[in-house]
Amino acid sequence: MTEHDYTLADVVALLVESGDNGPASHRYSDFTPMPSVEALSDIVRSLRSVLFPGYFGPSEITPDTMPYYIGSTLDRVERQLADQVHRGYCFVCDKNKTERCEDCVARSQEVARSLIAKLPTIRKLLLKDVGAAYDGDPAAKTHGETIFCYPSVRALTNHRIAHELYKLDVDIIPRIIGEMAHSDTGIDIHPGATIGESFFMDHGTGTVVGETCIIGNNVRVYQGVTLGAKSFPKGDDERLIKGLPRHPVVEDDVIVYAGATILGRVTIGQGAVIGGNVWITRDVPAGAQIVQSRALQQSFVDGGGI
Repeated sequence: MTEHDYTLADVVALLVESGDNGPASHRYSDFTPMPSVEALSDIVRSLRSVLFPGYFGPSEITPDTMPYYIGSTLDRVERQLADQVHRGYCFVCDKNKTERCEDCVARSQEVARSLIAKLPTIRKLLLKDVGAAYDGDPAAKTHGETIFCYPSVRALTNHRIAHELYKLDVDIIPRIIGEMAHSDTGIDIHPGATIGESFFMDHGTGTVVGETCIIGNNVRVYQGVTLGAKSFPKGDDERLIKGLPRHPVVEDDVIVYAGATILGRVTIGQGAVIGGNVWITRDVPAGAQIVQSRALQQSFVDGGGI
């Protein structure tokens, strides 16, 4: 039978049958709806309008109306976020092996309140990120331009929200929020990554920051930079060991130029400058300048590295 001989009923039956092969092809659970990407997108948009009022959300907001707008928005977001966090808990809950968590709803509400309480701190960090973007790019004419236009600020807004949820042990929701920014900007930051003050990703496209990466203050990276893992150790069962610190530590005042790849739990010392397209798998001392040279390129060809 060729594909042209199949009826709609045949296709439906085959898809239903293949859906029985496991959760990778079919997701179903009684009374536990999936997290909603659409709802989480609305939550992030609303939080962005609270963190940068007037830039996002209603443009006609005034100092007199701002408290009312922020208050009503956060009242709605808290309820929406609690619902999505609860759905996230249900998403990873294996009800065939464990009893259903009786306090999931209360935990979800507490997480939502905790995130709302963290917003002033998140805003202070983001304003420093905005300042770093403005100071670090001579093409930026105003701080507002970086808020409106720069993928670095957009990605960091999502990340700083997602990171707080990650620290609160929220399941899957931080990853979804991080992937929203990845889709929008091409910047891939795992919500577990710890990022200090005044961070700027110039251009940003293709930048990757791994889960256990630690980035200090006043760090600037350019497009195509990878702060990744060198290897993935396995346990006795031949499965990857989760949660190990496997990504770089980047200390304060470091600059990493376009296309650089830094892998493993290495430390890039304070004030170091990493040139474009270099490959680093060892510690770099403070203040060092690592750049490509003809001899260095030949060492890579011969199997060497830094």
